[in-house]
Amino acid sequence: MSDTAIPSQPKTKAKPQQSGLAIFSGRRGLKRREALLAYLFLLPATIIIGLFGLFPLVFSAYQSTRAGLNNVVGRPDGLGQYVRAIDNLAYVLAFWLALFFIVVAIRNVNELLATARKRNESPWRWLLPASLSAIGLGLLLWLVFAFMPGLLEVGERLVGFTAEERNELFPQFVSEAWNAPGVASTFYYAILAFILSGAAYFLIQRNSPQTLRDGFYTGKLLTAVFMLILAIAIGWVTFNEIQLAYAEALEEGESLAIWAQMVTISAGFVLLLLSWLVWRTAAHRDSNLQTGLRFFAGILLMIGGWVLISELPVVIAEGDSDWWISLRTTIFYVIGALPAELFFGLVLATLLYQDIQAKGAFRMVYFLPYITPAVGAAAVFKVLFSGNTSGLINTVMTSIGLEPLGWLNEPNGINQLIGDAFNFTVPDWAAGPSLALVVAIIFGIWKYTGYNVVFFLAGLGNISREYYEAASMDGASRWAQFRHITLPLLSPITYFLTIFGVIGTFKAFNTIFVLRTRAALGTMDTASLVIFDAFNRDTRIGYAAALGIILLLVILSATALLDRFSKGRVFYG
Repeated sequence: MSDTAIPSQPKTKAKPQQSGLAIFSGRRGLKRREALLAYLFLLPATIIIGLFGLFPLVFSAYQSTRAGLNNVVGRPDGLGQYVRAIDNLAYVLAFWLALFFIVVAIRNVNELLATARKRNESPWRWLLPASLSAIGLGLLLWLVFAFMPGLLEVGERLVGFTAEERNELFPQFVSEAWNAPGVASTFYYAILAFILSGAAYFLIQRNSPQTLRDGFYTGKLLTAVFMLILAIAIGWVTFNEIQLAYAEALEEGESLAIWAQMVTISAGFVLLLLSWLVWRTAAHRDSNLQTGLRFFAGILLMIGGWVLISELPVVIAEGDSDWWISLRTTIFYVIGALPAELFFGLVLATLLYQDIQAKGAFRMVYFLPYITPAVGAAAVFKVLFSGNTSGLINTVMTSIGLEPLGWLNEPNGINQLIGDAFNFTVPDWAAGPSLALVVAIIFGIWKYTGYNVVFFLAGLGNISREYYEAASMDGASRWAQFRHITLPLLSPITYFLTIFGVIGTFKAFNTIFVLRTRAALGTMDTASLVIFDAFNRDTRIGYAAALGIILLLVILSATALLDRFSKGRVFYG
């Protein structure tokens, strides 16, 4: 027997047996499982938004490129419907839309680079998967334009067959539309792009150090590449449409000034933008001479801008006069209704916030107009503001010695009526909104003031009483407290209500549709009503879709301007 000690065998630590896929194991696998679970929860909402939000918008954009009366499909028409509405300004808007997408792409890249420099990281490794995903999205977008003509023709092809025959032929016709040149292949290329993007993302994430900003970098690069794809597509379509317009004009022996108008109007807006930027920086100069020179430069740039965009009225005159009049009517409605709704809502909310009796009952009474069915309430207003002498409002006016008015039957502007009452002439450009539209404005104020009251009351309830107590101890008056405490702290509520009010008033339809009369001669027709008439009465589906896209761009522009104006003026605490 040996007297040497038996060496102990080293104990091997048993590795836990991994279950499931290897890509979902470990710390990174946990993050992948969490991300996958989050995407699965978001999938139903994404499908709903895609089907009922994004797809109708894409379909409207597609339909706006088709022409034809009482025909869902129609022939390809490019930007023809937009040109019929706003003439050569359509090319200017398309050019600026492409430029806007380029600016968005540059801003995303700048934000990405700023974050990468701060963290000393390299984001460009994510360019390949982001580009592939952007290409996949672009191909899916193109799929709508490629597949839609054949799909919409299925309904026409089924006309004349029995119900049983339609059930048998429908799958066949859909399959033929899907197998048309450039349709199925576009879909397969899009799926391939997404698969390659996922594989590239997984390989890069597996073979490189992971950071918390990988998703941020990928998202910014995807947005930038997709915006560039949209900009290139819109620019290419616009250029081809301009060339086609010049070719058609040459055949007919006519002359066009599309390029000249595009350059002139665009340069005018650029000079106005530069004048605004120079004007803003004038107050921050160190000397009076520099301030004066900048003010002078801003004035010169502004004058130059107005001179260059003097071509704009000529372009507008060549477009659809009904559409431009409806936009002017819509602006009248917005300017007349929205400020009054906000003002009365704030005043009533301030009064109702005080310690008064029956405060709850008053709040309910002021909120009732908002929850009242809009069509029924508009019908009641139509009876009250009838243009007949036997109407209720006219009866009250007659009883106190005033002359009855046409109200909803009056197409003349309110300023013209005031001028006639005081025996002075008002030019047509200063006529203002018609009296019929003023009734619609009054109805809008009556209906939505209570809605604003509720939000302002919620905002007042979130303001600490300590601010007012401190201000009172410093000798501030009630007005000073309201101006320097209440208004700034209510600015987020005011901003929210203003944005939603602008969007809502620009889309105003149902109540004005009920209130309008033929005697008003179209002076109540807002943009939404003109779009509805083009679709329903005239069956110009493509033209109505083009007008809808233009209205969307107007609303987005107004919202962006408000957002820009409110920057630095909204106090979030």
